Amino acid sequence: MPIARVHRISASAPNDVSGIETAIAAGRIDPTGVVAVLGKTEGNGLVNDFSRGLATTALTLLFERHLPKADAAQICLVMSGGTEGGMAPHWIVFERGEGEGGASPSLAIGRAHTPALPFEHLGRVAEVEQVAAGVRAAMRDAGISDPADIHFVQIKCPLLTAQRIAEADARGASVATRDTLKSMGLSRAASALGVAVALGEIAREKITDAQVGADWSLWSGRASTSSGIELVNHEIVVLGMSKSWSGPLAINHAVMADGIDIEPVRAALARLGLGASGQLDVAQRGKLVALLSKAEASHDGLLRGHRHTMLDDSDIASTRHARGFVCGALAGLVGHAEIYVSGGAEHQGPDGGGPVAVIVDRSN
Repeated sequence: MPIARVHRISASAPNDVSGIETAIAAGRIDPTGVVAVLGKTEGNGLVNDFSRGLATTALTLLFERHLPKADAAQICLVMSGGTEGGMAPHWIVFERGEGEGGASPSLAIGRAHTPALPFEHLGRVAEVEQVAAGVRAAMRDAGISDPADIHFVQIKCPLLTAQRIAEADARGASVATRDTLKSMGLSRAASALGVAVALGEIAREKITDAQVGADWSLWSGRASTSSGIELVNHEIVVLGMSKSWSGPLAINHAVMADGIDIEPVRAALARLGLGASGQLDVAQRGKLVALLSKAEASHDGLLRGHRHTMLDDSDIASTRHARGFVCGALAGLVGHAEIYVSGGAEHQGPDGGGPVAVIVDRSN
């Protein structure tokens, strides 16, 4: 029976994989079972954030020292740039093993890689459809057939660069935008809607090209998408609960209505046995394996009736403000800031809010 293992490991730099290497050497991580690595790197999280590529290269080289190249290439590497505020750079390593691990249902993990996305499809319904197919493939990999058992879908998606736009032009194809920064949001948006379609949250026929990145009434409560320059396809990781898996780990999710809506997250923690009226205490923090979240500035420029300036700051992108802001809110709830907060939540939760996933070790 498959068993999921999740390791949260601190990083001192985008290419610092020494903690993972140490865990492999000590036998705490079996590289043959690694399914995916999520990373928070201290870049700007924008088009030119090469900290993501540096991290991806360091991780690839690490796993190629332990695995055949073809096997190492199957590991989903989802790097999210930007550790604004007190957010701590770190890795989250997802591993799949075999054996009898006790409690069931338990955390289940699946992954998928889509084909390269034609650049003219980015931010359009064609990307929605490709991602939906990829999510379904990842669910099959996890052995989960019921979308209701999925609690979080993490996707790394591509963006447009000047070169990629020129390639589309040379083929006589038209891209959705020539603004490379805007392309990040459109790719996140289409990918999130693909999750919603795959999980039955939104019917495919209700989505048009014009609604992608524009109609905020359409959203998924379980999608987390992050765009980057370091890939041209989609890397998809699904996290759910399954009776076919065993082990001590469990996952639950919540949806924040805005950047300070921590009560749904508190409720998710309580559903996993970490109920607390205030901040988690030291013992409870030891049971919290990972906290994954989305963050964005609401498009109306308001937060509970008061004006915010995240959209008006021409010096710092709003996604950077939102990441630091939401990380601070969640850190106040759980008692530390080694939290995976991804900025840009287009169609990921209601406007200004976002999905959150909590992974807990029930054995501690």
